[in-house]
Amino acid sequence: MTVEGLPMAVPAPGLPARVRIHEVGARDGLQNEKSTVPTEVKAEFVRRLADAGLTTVEATSFVHPKWVPQLADAEQLFPLVGDLKGVHLPVLVPNDRGLDRALALGARRIAVFASATESFAKANLNRTLDESLAVFEPVVARAKDKNLHVRGYVSMCFGDPWEGAVPIHQVVRVCKSLRDMGCDELSLGDTIGVATPGHVLELLSMLNEKGVPTDVIGVHFHDTYGQALANTYAALQHGVTTVDASAGGLGGCPYAKSATGNLATEDLVWMLRGLGIDTGVDLDRLVATSAWMAEQLGRPSPSRTVRALSHKEQ
Repeated sequence: MTVEGLPMAVPAPGLPARVRIHEVGARDGLQNEKSTVPTEVKAEFVRRLADAGLTTVEATSFVHPKWVPQLADAEQLFPLVGDLKGVHLPVLVPNDRGLDRALALGARRIAVFASATESFAKANLNRTLDESLAVFEPVVARAKDKNLHVRGYVSMCFGDPWEGAVPIHQVVRVCKSLRDMGCDELSLGDTIGVATPGHVLELLSMLNEKGVPTDVIGVHFHDTYGQALANTYAALQHGVTTVDASAGGLGGCPYAKSATGNLATEDLVWMLRGLGIDTGVDLDRLVATSAWMAEQLGRPSPSRTVRALSHKEQ
């Protein structure tokens, strides 16, 4: 470690020069909180994340408040952060009504949330896999008509708590369906954190073989079994340049009791810094932001890097 508290940069061959971090803490992280975070605190969180250099900060979700009460204030939150310059603020929309709400507030980037398995589609969306895809088709079409950028999340890409290991061809079919609808980008979700690097590389290779290019793929790993950074490194070796992460490691998976949440953005930035990969993120500001958010939530940050650097400063 350097005297400034940052790792020495030693580039590894064959890796991207730059990675875009798709920050999900304000949406995916906070939606799992037991208590509701005040709107003003959420807005300040988004602003601090942007100030730390994150250029994509997923702001909120327009899912019906009945299902995600923690994000019921989407209409109040989005105007508080919509004036941020140079920052993309995607929002999650589940259906046409959610798209209407997002459009009314001037959102320019949306995301839809699909499943790679029947069991999760039924548990999370109350539909079969094909029925859920059919719901998204008109949403994506309308969004593209409005020149919106559309991201397609695919959950349970590597394992499912009911079905076990998920066949790769099944994941590829869902990804191709979303691309055919018009999704600009796909995020491959390891929702219960069971992926390992070889599995990641095999899925990415199969997607390429079936016509899904690497440059439209992002990866979204959970750290349930401590594999998130290893899986990210494998994806980087394949050429992936978009990685989802959550500031302070906020978030978790309600379907895996041992899940420890999303890959922490700080842990990701530390690794990328050490590899000489540019992110544009100020790690000190990011750590300070996550430490501040942990105070608002009344508990320590699960991010190892936040804990290490915060302890070093004391």
